[in-house]
Amino acid sequence: MKRWRLTLASFAVAAAVMAVAGGAWLYALGPPPLGKNIETSHIVLDRDGRLLRAYATPDGRWRLPAAVQDVDPRFLTMLFAYEDKRFRSHHGVDPKAMARAALQFAGSGHIVSGGSTITMQVARLLEPREHRSFGAKLRQVTRAFQLEYALSKDDILALYLTLAPYGGNLEGIRAASLAYFGKEPRRLSVGEAALLVALPQSPERRRPDRYASAARAARDRVLDRVVAAGAIPLDEIAHAKAEGVPTARKELPVLAPHAGDQIVAAEPAARIHRLTIDAPLQKTLEDLARERARSLGPDISIAILAVDNATGEVRARVGSADYFDARRAGQVDMTNALRSPGSTLKPFIYGLGFEDGLIHPETLIDDRPARYGNYTPENFDLTFQGTVTIRKALQLSLNVPAIAVLGKVGVNRLSARLTQTGAGLVLPKGEAPGLAMGLGGVGIKLNDLVMLYTGLARGGLAVPLVERAGVAEANPRRLLDPVAAWYVGNVLIGAPPPDNAPHGRIAFKTGTSYGFRDAWALGFDGRMTIGVWVGRPDGAPVPGLVGRAAAAPILFDAFARSGLTPMPLPPAPKGAVFATNNRLPPPLQRFNPSTGPSLVAEPPRIMFPPDGARIELAGSEQNSVALKIAGGLAPLTVMVNGVPIGPETSRRSLLFQPDGPGFVRLTVIDARGTADSVMVRVQ
Repeated sequence: MKRWRLTLASFAVAAAVMAVAGGAWLYALGPPPLGKNIETSHIVLDRDGRLLRAYATPDGRWRLPAAVQDVDPRFLTMLFAYEDKRFRSHHGVDPKAMARAALQFAGSGHIVSGGSTITMQVARLLEPREHRSFGAKLRQVTRAFQLEYALSKDDILALYLTLAPYGGNLEGIRAASLAYFGKEPRRLSVGEAALLVALPQSPERRRPDRYASAARAARDRVLDRVVAAGAIPLDEIAHAKAEGVPTARKELPVLAPHAGDQIVAAEPAARIHRLTIDAPLQKTLEDLARERARSLGPDISIAILAVDNATGEVRARVGSADYFDARRAGQVDMTNALRSPGSTLKPFIYGLGFEDGLIHPETLIDDRPARYGNYTPENFDLTFQGTVTIRKALQLSLNVPAIAVLGKVGVNRLSARLTQTGAGLVLPKGEAPGLAMGLGGVGIKLNDLVMLYTGLARGGLAVPLVERAGVAEANPRRLLDPVAAWYVGNVLIGAPPPDNAPHGRIAFKTGTSYGFRDAWALGFDGRMTIGVWVGRPDGAPVPGLVGRAAAAPILFDAFARSGLTPMPLPPAPKGAVFATNNRLPPPLQRFNPSTGPSLVAEPPRIMFPPDGARIELAGSEQNSVALKIAGGLAPLTVMVNGVPIGPETSRRSLLFQPDGPGFVRLTVIDARGTADSVMVRVQ
């Protein structure tokens, strides 16, 4: 009896010692890692959760977070059949698997299978160890119990799906599926799923991009195990074995890279970023920009911005023709670059005129030479149309009528109305707003221009553009009254489209900045507004770069490629007046600028040849000399050495033939008798 008591006492002491030692060991282990501090890749998602772009971690790894709902259910079926049949029922350790592993070790003298459950593998991934040993295995077992106690089964699976190694710098099933198959793991073939089950067991030796035969053999072993478990039908297994394996890695998606860079920089603590962008439309417009830039030249870039009219949400943002093209400065976001808008502000000039009751689309206005102090506007083609309607003046983007209306509504009022909606207008240093602002004498961003045109599409209510998903729509701000905004849209939808483009598809306006530095096209229908910029990011001129020829075809193609059915503009609001010019009230029949800034008709000027020029006749066509005239009231009389060279004319570009070498005086006289003369030497 005494001996029995001593034995019990010895066992109690030993148990106490083991308990103390075990407690000390557990204390030394510290709290279990639950994966809360894992540094995953930044990922940028579109409005429907599709991946736009991922960023490698600071140590260069692609580690994309994944959850159970992110993977094909057949992958999980195979994973359980191959790795851990009783995952859903055990508490971190599978006694049967451990017993099998122990018997295999006893029979062979080395580790054949580790008996590790998925939970134990997660424990090893959270606390990696270089060597396999009994102590390391005991640690995994302990951590597995702790993980099962602290986390749900789906949480443990999510850690495995995020951390499992797949070769090189790929970690997690999403990175592997995107790199090897070019798609998310939500939809996998049986063969693809089997390969992704096999790779984490020996990720470097089975990398399909380096060891395709080893990868294929490992995949087929998984399929054989799945057949034995009866998890997948035999015919599908046979088809899966006939599939090849990828032999190279694919690039991970890089859609909307500028938008991604911006939101990651703004929210560095977040790992998942959601945008309002639509991935298919984004890809379509990026492809369009890349194609058109190639045809325009190696230094040309293109920016495109597409916005939903109803919400102001950005659906696509193409900041450059090619993000990775250094020659085109691809990483410069041209949607946020300050550029001259050319004629794209004219709709808002006329909109204020409509709002003030100064004009109607059918009001007549003069397109004739005019001077405003020291400022003399000219049309793009250096010609004048005479008397036209406001509708035609805006559709043809005539400069002189636009400046006349701007002079009446006021430059400061235009500037204030645009800036109060949130648009940033930047004038040259030391300059105040002037009439030239209406023709592009101000800096603005494509983002702001699109916001303003979206305001036209919304019936005169502008809202800030929204690009981050979940951001509440801001209160709209009044850009124009509904009737004025509708008039502008009604005029612009009748603008002559570029060659081979449908008429009446969208309301649009083009623009070309001074010196051919920027080509613009902005348009809208009842659903969406799109803005296009074309030019060199460094601001250098591009001879012949014109909005109508360079940007407008891209705009129409963007609408066509969007895949959306054209939506008509909203119906006319209450108060809109439908009438021909002769049925308008008398004050609206013809625009009268007399109460605006002082309007002085410009005298004629000989632009070419300049005074004192020497002209070589040799090689010129029939010894003719070109003569170019600006200003003046037609008809014009042109004289060479005091002799008229023909009848009166309204032409401002013509040819004359000098009598021979020597000095020649050229004179032009307009209908009011004002004249200009130059003396040139012909040789």
